[in-house]
Amino acid sequence: MALDIKIKSFGELTTHELYHLLQLRSEVFVVEQDCVYQDMDGKDQNALHILGYKEANLVAYTRVFSPGDYFENASIGRVVVRENERHHQYGNAIMKASIKAIRDAYGDGHIKISAQTYLKTFYNNLNFFEVGEPYLEDGIPHIGMIRRN
Repeated sequence: MALDIKIKSFGELTTHELYHLLQLRSEVFVVEQDCVYQDMDGKDQNALHILGYKEANLVAYTRVFSPGDYFENASIGRVVVRENERHHQYGNAIMKASIKAIRDAYGDGHIKISAQTYLKTFYNNLNFFEVGEPYLEDGIPHIGMIRRN
């Protein structure tokens, strides 16, 4: 089943949509990954929110930024898929929707991400390639990655 993708600015999100995206991010990044960190970092207001729905339930999400908002290039962050939905390739679908959203909104195909290192191959398959050395972010190993057009 294909995801129903919605793209919204912060101001366009309904209270329910905001609640569900924060709930999903907390479910995966805080509870599943056992990582205590400040998810609500004051950056959501500048982001476009890419929401992936399956039968009206939020199962995948990212937030994207214009060039200069987060990194020099446009960027994608908070990539998340509900654990029991990962076998459907929704990570791939939400990333492709996010790459398209960046092109459509900002006219830019150069994208930088801060990827958890265990997902390097996943991102390589989407034409992202490592830059720099691995580092810890919130106690989890990460690597910078770039996608050029």
